Amino acid sequence: MKLMRSMAGLGLMMAAMLAGCSQPEPKYGHEEKLFLPGTHAQIWAVAPAVNISGQTEVDPLLQADMLFSQLQQVKGLTVIPVNRVVEVYAAMRITRVQSEKEAAEVCDALGCDALVVPTVTLYDPYDPPKFGGAIQVFLRHPNGEKAGAVDAHALTEQASASAGASATSLPRRSNFVQVADIYDAQNGTVRDKLEAYVAGRFDPKGPLKAKEYLASMDRYVGFAYHDLIVTLLSRPQMNPM
Repeated sequence: MKLMRSMAGLGLMMAAMLAGCSQPEPKYGHEEKLFLPGTHAQIWAVAPAVNISGQTEVDPLLQADMLFSQLQQVKGLTVIPVNRVVEVYAAMRITRVQSEKEAAEVCDALGCDALVVPTVTLYDPYDPPKFGGAIQVFLRHPNGEKAGAVDAHALTEQASASAGASATSLPRRSNFVQVADIYDAQNGTVRDKLEAYVAGRFDPKGPLKAKEYLASMDRYVGFAYHDLIVTLLSRPQMNPM
């Protein structure tokens, strides 16, 4: 009898020791929240992407959808998906906007405040991934200004050139904003940004954890668009006040 009680006591002690050695349950982190500056909500439309990367596997509609997904997470923004813009393009018999006037006409047809056009300047899905992108935003008649002409070819060249430097805004117009950058996963600064981005966006119990954002090009591109949006929202033109 005493032996049984001793064994039972030993079993309880071992269970307690094992419980004390168990690892804490991994938890999700907290993702960064983005907010549209100003006091008024806006409606933006996302156009098909422009691909100047030289890589034929880049899908302009998929790129636009990934940007659309990221913009949807911005508080204060309602985002019109790319298929609606494609329908308006077809009605206007254009494949992309060639001037701010055309961009304003697209916005009028959709009843939105801005047309957003992504551009892919670099696309390398192999480990470590590299992505270069730009976001061009045509604001519809900001502060009552009329839309003027703009050289679409020049805008494409600006997107390509500015992607080689830190994110910038070109040209300096109140109704046109552009940000661009290159995201090379070999770069330590890019890795730090990616680590901050993935907090709260991956399963802590999954086999790859945060590395899945390096293994999946779509996830990596989503991170890049998120960072470009952060820069975009910091531009003075985004805040009407």
